[in-house]
Amino acid sequence: MLYEYNLQTPREDFINITAKVKEAVRQSGVIDGICVIYCPHTTAGITINENADPDVVTDMLLGLRKAFPDRREFQHAEGNSTAHLKSSFTGASQTVIIKEGGLVLGTWQGIYFCEFDGPRSRRFYVKVV
Repeated sequence: MLYEYNLQTPREDFINITAKVKEAVRQSGVIDGICVIYCPHTTAGITINENADPDVVTDMLLGLRKAFPDRREFQHAEGNSTAHLKSSFTGASQTVIIKEGGLVLGTWQGIYFCEFDGPRSRRFYVKVV
């Protein structure tokens, strides 16, 4: 089963999409399998990280800004090379195991859509097998 979701994103943020992914798994009826969460954009990504303390997202964004600063020598005409680098670093997809009809996530884990070049209309896909 393939599910498509649309998002309106801010300039830069990690948007918690865990509930949407869980709902896709529930709707699919799959009891044991895998779930792939995929982002088809080159300046956004998907990651799994802590969802209990919102400061983690703040720190992740700060760390990515420090790791991938804007540089004058970048040649990409759109001026968003840092967003492309951050997207490649986080990755376009995550795979989560499904056990007994639910996602196998750690106690503090959540699934995030990572926006690095917003605001934009974005989409992501959830494939349940």
